[in-house]
This record gives sequence, C-alpha cells and structure tokens, in this order.
Amino acid sequence: MRIFVTGGAGFIGSALVRHLINNTDYDVLNYDKLTYAGTLTSLKSVEDNTRYQFMQGDINDGAKLKAAFTAFQPDIITHLAAESHVDRSIDGPSAFIETNLVGTYTMLQAALNYWRELPPAQQNAFRFHHISTDEVFGSLGEEGLFSETTPYDPRSPYSATKAGADHLVSAWGHTYGLPVLITNCSNNYGPYHFPEKLIPLMIVKCLAGEALPVYGKGANIRDWLYVDDHVRALQCVFETGKVGETYAIGGNCERKNLDVVQVITSILDELHPCGNGKSYKEQISFVADRPGHDARYAIDASKIRDELGWQPEETFETGIAKTVLWYLENKDWWQDIIKRTQADKRRGIT
Repeated sequence: MRIFVTGGAGFIGSALVRHLINNTDYDVLNYDKLTYAGTLTSLKSVEDNTRYQFMQGDINDGAKLKAAFTAFQPDIITHLAAESHVDRSIDGPSAFIETNLVGTYTMLQAALNYWRELPPAQQNAFRFHHISTDEVFGSLGEEGLFSETTPYDPRSPYSATKAGADHLVSAWGHTYGLPVLITNCSNNYGPYHFPEKLIPLMIVKCLAGEALPVYGKGANIRDWLYVDDHVRALQCVFETGKVGETYAIGGNCERKNLDVVQVITSILDELHPCGNGKSYKEQISFVADRPGHDARYAIDASKIRDELGWQPEETFETGIAKTVLWYLENKDWWQDIIKRTQADKRRGIT
C-alpha cells in the first residue's frame, strides 16, 4: 500500500508518518508546504527510511498534485494539511479560507481525476481520508457529547473553514462517487506539538520563567486525545472504515483549561523544579478571553470503538506525563522552532 499524506510535517501528520513507517510496511509520501508550523525535524527518525519520501508542495497547486499522484500512485490519501490555530484565524481568516477550503477543493479535484484513471480493482480499494476537528460542531453545554450526527455549528473562522471542507469532501463522495472518509477528532497533544497550542505553550513558558496566559477563568473544557492514539485511529479508519462514513475520535479525557495548566506545573515542579523554591503555578496569569471561545468540547467515540475496534490507550495522566517529559528531553527541537519563528517575525513573515 502507498499512502499520500498531506501536512505530514505538521503535528498530527508527522505522528502519522512516523507511525506508518515504524509499524507498517506501507510506502509513505509526505506532501507539505512547510509553512511556519511544519518542520522536517519532526521526521528525523524516519527520513532515511527507504519507504519514506518527502515532496514540498502546496495543496492549492493542482498541477503539482497531479504530477505527484501520477508518480507515486497512492492507494490512500490522508488529508491533514490545514491552518489550524484558532487565534490566528481570528486575526487573519483569509489564509484559512485559502488553505482549508480552496485547498481541500483542489485536493478533491486532483484526487477525483486520478481515481477515475485507475483500474476498477484499484478504484474500489482507493480511499480519500479527510481529517477534521470536533470544533465544527460548535460548543456544548455542561452535558452531552458530540457524535457523528451532531449538527454543524462552527463559531470561529477556523472551525467554519473546516466545516466547509467536511461538506466538500462529503459532496465529492455523494456526487462523484469518490471513496471518501471523514474523521473529526478532539484536541490532540503529545510530542512534536508546535509551541503555540495550550499544552506545549504552557510547558515552554514554564521553563522560560514567563507568565502562563490562561483565557478568562480557565473554565473552558476540552476532550484531550494523545496524538499516538489518534494516528492509530486514523489507520483503523482508512483500513477498515466504511466508505462515505464519518467517525468521531476522542480521548475520553475532559479537562478544564486551568486544570490542564495546573497539572503541567505540578509535573514540572517534580521533574524540573524552578530552583527558587517556588511552584510554576505562581506563573499563571489570567488574560482577556478569546472572542467566541467555545465553552466545552467532548466526543462520543462509541461508533469507532464498536464498529472498528479502536479505543485510546493513554489516559490524560499518562499522556501528559509523557508529553512534559518529552519536552524536557528534547529542548533543542522546540528551542530551534522558537528561534526560527522569532526570526521570521522580525523579517515580517507570519
């Protein structure tokens, strides 16, 4: 099997590539534009493997996609390339529309044209797997869970573009017969996470002695999914999922944002004390809430569990402990990224 991964230098994409190279015999082509959040340093451990290839490319470049599909001949396309940071979508929504909506359309057209030229047996085996988010469903109250039948209600430019992309994928399946799959996951965390999202940001700011900015009162709730559990679920879906179906993937680990930050500070207090006798908790600083900040996300993952046999292996306690330890032991990885990001900002690159 030959798997074409878009966004394979990003957080979830690189985890999927490492998983496939280390645990399967699939050939993998990583197709990534290498924007600010994509880094090939996340793939050092597999870059010399003969089953791994990298191609720098934009998902909006239809001609390059066509050439890549023709040369690589994928059996499966896993589409992870996306702009994904909500705060950035509020400040600059145009990049999210261009990548998440227009880019997904371009991917679908290129994949459809490629698929139509395949022999019947390969057509039947082919899959276009679109990886999305639970944020397309909006905000939950104190009770209830998102499921595959939850109505869409996106609240941010990011979630609106991902919702639109989901609908495009579904439409290309219904209208043109393209064998599509969609997954909507809860918040991922783990090693190699770009240090702008909550968990890696809090870890690196703790270690830098900086304030730990928590939106509002830190009461917003997220369902946390360890990234290695997520990529196992993705493999399960594109190998055994039913064409045209959507699968919700969650970690069964609901936590308030403030509780997440406090757990991180407690682990660091034990593994890497400040040295001044203080707790990292004293660095917590509450800041003005983000516009349109969804109150709660939580996933009902019973469909993928009951139909495909997947369930998470990590609890939040085991996963967050592994994550904090990884950032302590891999400072070079994230310090290089921070330096590069700061240099880009000085040059006016965003």
